Amino acid sequence: MALGALRASLMTAIAVGAVLPAGLLAQAVKPRDMPKIGEVDQRYQSYNLDLIAITGMPPKAGDPKSHSDERVDTVMSAVKLEQPLDLYNKRLRNLAAGLGPAYLRTSGTSANSVFFQNDDKPAITTPPTGYNTVLTRSQWKGVIDFMHAVDAKLLMSFTISAPTRDAEGTWTPLLAQPLVDFTHGLGGEIDAAELVNEPNLPNYGGLPKGYDGAWFARDQIAFRNFAQKSLPKMKIVGPGDVVVANIPLPGNLTGADMMSGKPAPKFDVFSYHFYPAVAPRCAPANTPVGTSAELSMTDGWFARTEKSLLDHKALRDKYAPGAPIWNTETAGAACSGAPWSETFLDTFRYVDQLGRLAKLGANVVFHQTLVGGNYGMLEPETFAPRPNYWAALLWRRLVGPTVLDAGAGKPGFHLYAHCSRQKKGGVTLIAVNSGSEPNQLDVGKQARVFTLTAPELQSKSVLLNDKPLRLEANDKLPTTSGSKASGTISLPATSITFVQIPAAKNAACY
Repeated sequence: MALGALRASLMTAIAVGAVLPAGLLAQAVKPRDMPKIGEVDQRYQSYNLDLIAITGMPPKAGDPKSHSDERVDTVMSAVKLEQPLDLYNKRLRNLAAGLGPAYLRTSGTSANSVFFQNDDKPAITTPPTGYNTVLTRSQWKGVIDFMHAVDAKLLMSFTISAPTRDAEGTWTPLLAQPLVDFTHGLGGEIDAAELVNEPNLPNYGGLPKGYDGAWFARDQIAFRNFAQKSLPKMKIVGPGDVVVANIPLPGNLTGADMMSGKPAPKFDVFSYHFYPAVAPRCAPANTPVGTSAELSMTDGWFARTEKSLLDHKALRDKYAPGAPIWNTETAGAACSGAPWSETFLDTFRYVDQLGRLAKLGANVVFHQTLVGGNYGMLEPETFAPRPNYWAALLWRRLVGPTVLDAGAGKPGFHLYAHCSRQKKGGVTLIAVNSGSEPNQLDVGKQARVFTLTAPELQSKSVLLNDKPLRLEANDKLPTTSGSKASGTISLPATSITFVQIPAAKNAACY
């Protein structure tokens, strides 16, 4: 049977609870009896909007179309955001609001050396010495207005480059204080902050030569002293180190290195960044940190996110017992994403990672990014939704913060469970079928099924129960009501399915 015909047949089975072909064994689930194993933040599914998207890409002296730092040319050429984002764009706001409530993180490498132009004069064209980009008041006002419009709380980082440091090289709030004052003047709040983006990469991130764990600890003491005076309600987040493919980055620091200073840094939230690999534009597929489309659909690939979380949980337990853990930056590949990050193929990683990290105890996961590069949820020029956005929208509408134990999955088929967003005893199952064969679930007497598929794995088009997902008139988000089902349902090969069981009567879901 052709793939299209098989998929249509299986979708019909989902809709009417039809008898399945002989030889297909259904996995029984008991949503009523699934125990509660955790609770994630109400804003669990969050996203980044890199500062480079807010300021636009910086010019290089003598060439306004190039970048100020040649080390990041390869990455920046893939971002596709030479001009600052229009944060008042109606479509952009509608789509971001559809994911609310969420955290919005504005950071990235450019945030480490941004100059805040604290006046209302025309934007300066060349950053002062020691800075690589310029952030204007109007651009930052756009961030605060956007945050209010889309039900987002702000996580950010501050400038840490040489001009902000004292004679001993310790960080000072030279630019942080004016930015905080301006934010408060706009009626904005900074809910949380990491002082610096990815401090374990000091040479890349604009930190002083010789930067180590002891220096990091001194900076954190200075940052906490500043926060206690100017931002007493703000959560201090860190260490914020980046992990790539669970391989130590030669010549750089680790999370353990950054917690080794005396006294050890104190964090209200323990954070880290994780990428399972580096995009082909920066690392060939045959290197230890490389990847390929084929690798990106394997169980080993999906499992890479576990080790980084477990390593940071161990650090958290040692240095900040009880603190929530946030993965403040993650995507399918570093270096602005792989070519297939903008297609349905990466949605398997995205949804599986959300399910897996919630089950393992993460509290918030920030997708990299809302707009920008191959890994953006939205197209940079048109803000058209990419496949990961549609999956994020379903997660937001169907999946609540209470995490349940759905039991063990099997190779190529991973099953997660949460209380439904609407609760009232309801349970939502999240089934990731990355294999080439259909799988079956016995879901009981009453369920609603939401199955995502695509014409091809590397397609930007997504089907919900065999119907294309697209925006309606005036950029209105579509209704997602699902298909009624009962008994044994079949989940197509290479599909992602949310199964809502409203009458599960799970005691943890009231």
